[in-house]
Amino acid sequence: MTTSSPAEPHHPFVEHHPPGFRRRRGLNWIALGLMYASYYMCRYNFRFATPGMVSEFGFTKTQISDMLAIWSLAYGTGQLVNGLLCDRIGGKRSMLIGAVGTILINLIFGFSSFAGSFATFSLIWLVNGYFQSFGAPGMVKINAAWFHRTERGTFAGIFGFMIQMGQVAISRLAPLILAGFAFGTYVVAEGSWRWLFRLPPLFTAAAAIFMALAAKQTPDEAGYPGVVQDELDNSQGTTVKLAESFRTIFTHPLVWFYAAAYACTGAVRSSSDQLAILYFQEQLGMDMKSNIPRVVTETLTLMPMVAVAGSLISGFVSDKFFKGRRSPVAMALYFIEALVIATAAAVLLTGAVGPTKSGVLLGCFILVAIAFTANSTHSIVGAAAPMDIGGKKMAGFASGVIDSFQYYGAAISLMITGRVLDATKASYGWTFWYVIMAAFGVMGGISMWLVILKQKRLALVSGT
Repeated sequence: MTTSSPAEPHHPFVEHHPPGFRRRRGLNWIALGLMYASYYMCRYNFRFATPGMVSEFGFTKTQISDMLAIWSLAYGTGQLVNGLLCDRIGGKRSMLIGAVGTILINLIFGFSSFAGSFATFSLIWLVNGYFQSFGAPGMVKINAAWFHRTERGTFAGIFGFMIQMGQVAISRLAPLILAGFAFGTYVVAEGSWRWLFRLPPLFTAAAAIFMALAAKQTPDEAGYPGVVQDELDNSQGTTVKLAESFRTIFTHPLVWFYAAAYACTGAVRSSSDQLAILYFQEQLGMDMKSNIPRVVTETLTLMPMVAVAGSLISGFVSDKFFKGRRSPVAMALYFIEALVIATAAAVLLTGAVGPTKSGVLLGCFILVAIAFTANSTHSIVGAAAPMDIGGKKMAGFASGVIDSFQYYGAAISLMITGRVLDATKASYGWTFWYVIMAAFGVMGGISMWLVILKQKRLALVSGT
């Protein structure tokens, strides 16, 4: 019988790593990280295409934001469905299904998007969101079997580094594609944004083949039985019946509090990432359709790197100083995030951020600061907490429930932001972008405070 421990107790097992285990786990880790990083390349390519789509088809910020919101809704709903399915079919198979779908849909977007209607783009990107939602539950489920509880926060942060490399890769590759290139005698013209959906899937295909060959779902499969003991259910195997996983996770006393908090992470993270290109073009006065300035490329590279630093620090602190408890660290981070973004909104109102050298640098610095604070909660709430709640057998659905709300929050934020920006452009520019994100930061902090209160009540009831 599977049980869960809602009050986040200290992990009772002694960490023991026999010779060769760390090396084999590292190989597993690299294969999964590269796989999921390639998903990011086929997700963040969209933001680089938006200036070309706006120029060619006249889309408004509301329409662009709605396309991104539709992707987020499909991704979030897919997390719920596929997270549950993942606990039945296994994490590896789940990630491979997502990879195949992502490859096909990106190629379809790149070759059949000439119709140019809002409905066409939205439908194709919606399907991409669904297939990409197979990835996170699969990755979290496999890692739950490979890491002890008191390792998960730190290693979730390190995984964050590998995952964000996908965003770095597309931030480097996209400007090269948009600048134009040649295949022998075949020349791709400058600003050909459709190629952003034709080349990245090749990296996903290569990563999928590597993962299929290298990754194992448990240490037992790799020849290291009994090395990592699951504090929730240490019996053999990693799959359970759908009904058991649904019942256990859906009724868990903490999962919905984490989900509400993670909605606020997604609201800030997706908005700051996906609308950054239009921000560079409209607020900072840059040409983002073909000759992307170097300062933009460097900023978009630095954003995921500082995000990784935030994830690593928050994961390490929750593991080593809070004995695997995530909520106190996350609460502090949400309130810090809100303060940083509110300060940015005040700075934007002064007119200091704009198409001047100092204005551009300040605008870029603000985005980097937001990336650091917004992503610091990403790993401990979205990756470590589901592993703690679901263990190796139910981490897939736990991840699906919590992570789905990240994208529901993103959808709400994007839909609101696009409409507000279109309505207030003449008077306030992009100031309300920051105001909206700051509000979600405050709500995230309140949600984690409620988690702490709930954990204290549960501890009193259980006598621990």
